[in-house]
Amino acid sequence: MFQRSSGILLHISSLPGEYGIGDFGKEAYRFVDFLEEAGVKNWQILPLGITGYGDSPYQSFSAFAGNPYFIDLDKLISIKLITKEEVMEAKLNSNPEKVDYGHLYDKKMKLLRLAYKRGKDLLKQELDTFYEREYTWLQEFSLYMAIKEHHGQKSWLDWEPEFRIWQSEKVKNFEKENGDAMGFWIFTQYFFDKQWMTLKRYANSKNIEIVGDLPVYVSDDSSDVWKNPELYKLDEERKPITVAGVPPDAFSSTGQLWGNPIYDWENMRQNGYQWWTRRIAHSFKLYDVLRIDHFRGFESYWEVPYGEDTAMFGAWTKGPGIELFHKIKEELGELKIIAEDLGYLTEDVEKLIEATGYPGMKVLQFAFDPREESDYLPHNYTKNSVVYTGTHDNHTVLGWAENIPKEELLYAIEYLKLDDVEGYPWGMIRGSWSSVSDLAIAPMQEFLNLGDEARMNIPSTLGGNWEWRVEKHHLTKKLAKRIHRLNDTYRRL
Repeated sequence: MFQRSSGILLHISSLPGEYGIGDFGKEAYRFVDFLEEAGVKNWQILPLGITGYGDSPYQSFSAFAGNPYFIDLDKLISIKLITKEEVMEAKLNSNPEKVDYGHLYDKKMKLLRLAYKRGKDLLKQELDTFYEREYTWLQEFSLYMAIKEHHGQKSWLDWEPEFRIWQSEKVKNFEKENGDAMGFWIFTQYFFDKQWMTLKRYANSKNIEIVGDLPVYVSDDSSDVWKNPELYKLDEERKPITVAGVPPDAFSSTGQLWGNPIYDWENMRQNGYQWWTRRIAHSFKLYDVLRIDHFRGFESYWEVPYGEDTAMFGAWTKGPGIELFHKIKEELGELKIIAEDLGYLTEDVEKLIEATGYPGMKVLQFAFDPREESDYLPHNYTKNSVVYTGTHDNHTVLGWAENIPKEELLYAIEYLKLDDVEGYPWGMIRGSWSSVSDLAIAPMQEFLNLGDEARMNIPSTLGGNWEWRVEKHHLTKKLAKRIHRLNDTYRRL
């Protein structure tokens, strides 16, 4: 599926820039140039959806819509929809090292609304054409967000009863009377799409592929569940019967309670998995490669009764299995998909991944328990796999070295010949790059020797996550040359 190559994991939000969050502006293009100089052929990002409660890109108001925070304001200035002075007055860049989502929600969205007010008539034809092209998801999304605003940003589960029913008379009348409120969301999606696709084409022109990330589940606070309640396990009041998570394991004694509604796979099967086929097709418009999160959930998933405080009291339930992926292949052809197969795996899960032919993931941080053999040790890898030093959910390598038992660190030092001269992060990168895996990826933090102050996410926690940003002066030609040498040495150019 992959030629031997390497990748860097850096989300759009983590790019440098003047306006409080990484975006599709000039620093994104500069990062693509950095990747080209470094001989890196894959840029992996996190989900591009709108971040809601907790700022997580894995909990979005739509499985299809993009995050307006990523819109490049300089482009809006250049077409005179806002002014540089108005942007500077918003003081978006109070802390260039971290994203302040609350400040962005208050200030950047106001700037986008100002741009919409000035541009909606000028761009009417383009917006109408875009709306017609993306109607299958954009109508429900823009309507959902307009009604959500009407209800003080509450989830649809807390709306007035008649608004909770898709295409009720109340909803139909609201749509007729609130075209302008919907228009703002069409406007932001238009610019998101236009700017992202331009950036993607630029990366592709440099022979760099975008590796996207697909959350398996959707948020309960989403247009997807509101419009299609029959595709989820909901009760008569349209509240979830069970919700998603993972059971207790070595990382969490109470498991992880994600709280997402569970799919009604039987209903999905009966309609030919149309929603999933549309979702995958949309993803491959945005990305060249797709990592599907929590892949084991397609074989069996952990469902927890709605209302539980932890994920402890759940049960494993069979998923759609290979049938779903046969349908996707039948409809869309061969696709570059990475199966996130971390966590508790059974023989049936392994058979499913083997049947799809998708490469699974190897995380080097998980490899070094000296008491047992591990599939994460490089001598056990196969070519059809993707090795990571760590993911967005893990410690940075320096943080990992400080937190693991001493015997694990000593084994890693012995196995990889880690030393203080090269440094642990670069030693782990070398261990990944030298492996037989076709694709090797590391988070940007590792190339910069950063500790847990730069960690992206701590699972099952709220606050302080998804905030880290790289500083512009760190992306040097010297660093690019060092990464290029590594890629040359291990034949990943």
